[in-house]
Amino acid sequence: MSLIRDLSLAPSGEVKIQWVERHMPVLRGIGEDFRRSRPFEGLKVALSVHLEAKTAYLCRVMEMGGAQMFVTGSNPLSTQDDVAAALASGGMEVFARHGCSMEEYEQCLCAVLEAGPQIIIDDGGDLVHLMHTKYTELIPRVIGGCEETTTGIHRLKAMAREGRLRFPMMMVNEADCKHLFDNRYGTGQSVWDGINRTTNLIVAGKSVVVSGYGWCGKGVALRAKGLGAKVIVTETDAVRALEAVMDGYEVMPMKDAARCGDIFVTVTGCAGVITAEHFETMKDGAILTNAGHFDVEVDMAALRAMAVREYEARHNIQGFVLPNGKTLYTIAEGRLVNLAAGDGHPAEIMDMSFAVQAISAEYLVKHRGQMKADVLSFPRELDDAIARRKLKAMGVKIDRLSAEQEEYLGI
Repeated sequence: MSLIRDLSLAPSGEVKIQWVERHMPVLRGIGEDFRRSRPFEGLKVALSVHLEAKTAYLCRVMEMGGAQMFVTGSNPLSTQDDVAAALASGGMEVFARHGCSMEEYEQCLCAVLEAGPQIIIDDGGDLVHLMHTKYTELIPRVIGGCEETTTGIHRLKAMAREGRLRFPMMMVNEADCKHLFDNRYGTGQSVWDGINRTTNLIVAGKSVVVSGYGWCGKGVALRAKGLGAKVIVTETDAVRALEAVMDGYEVMPMKDAARCGDIFVTVTGCAGVITAEHFETMKDGAILTNAGHFDVEVDMAALRAMAVREYEARHNIQGFVLPNGKTLYTIAEGRLVNLAAGDGHPAEIMDMSFAVQAISAEYLVKHRGQMKADVLSFPRELDDAIARRKLKAMGVKIDRLSAEQEEYLGI
């Protein structure tokens, strides 16, 4: 039985889903293939991904393949209640409400696991963590799962190193058709969409501090530069820091960047990136945002403890007045800014990311019992097939190697 905000919101959610379906040709084609092959016939799939329109369409594609879907969100502030209602109105089991408490959020995660799924589609690792701690008796039913994010993969690799991972997990985020496009172009655009629509302030002429120069950080920095900002990068990885320097950005420690930044974007996948020592030296009016999966990169607890006053400065923006008289602002409570203050990545980008999710789930079923309990790479040939589908949908043709060229290259 679904647990959603209001079923009457379904028509609005349906309009959103139909819009993204039009702009997700790769996933649409996979859905047509699934309708014929029914790879998930008789299987239960538990999904925890940011619950908005693109995710809803992935759920429907999985359903086309015969899956019985049990759906929840992966962040309390990214769930769109009308989209959840649209899925529930079609008979899908949905457990998600926008703005729910952390206790309610975990209850929703538990609800999808209690269905006894054979496939897990996760975003951040919460479902897999709960399965290994609270629902161990259900693990023998699990064929395997797919993980969407860098943060989730870090958690999975730690479990695998410690010998605690008990079923195979596909590293969706490591697929080229995911991280090269979703993390770079998707995050780059959607972060600034969330910041700009929430603040209604100009970016040009400001100093933007980007913490973390992985694929997501590269995208955020590139778009900030394109908007006219002076970009400063903070890093702990020497190679990535060197890359940022050669890409034309200023690189410095956060203790120095804290004094310079007008807008901060953390995108590291780590905790405690911006802390009390940094808050004290920041400019009056600095805006703090997080584009990493969990709300731990900006130390919100420390900021609240320091503040002599907290207030709503604008919808989804909290102001914190410090003892020194300066005011710092946070967007979406330090949660994932592109989804908690926006609509997430563009549909054309998620077309590829969710294609990888769907094909990964199919791969797990096809190779059931043949894979060890570990974190697994997405097969290169499947990456190539998704890229070719995308190029075809875009009307782009490419060359093919001749037999002589393949022989020369040793293929």
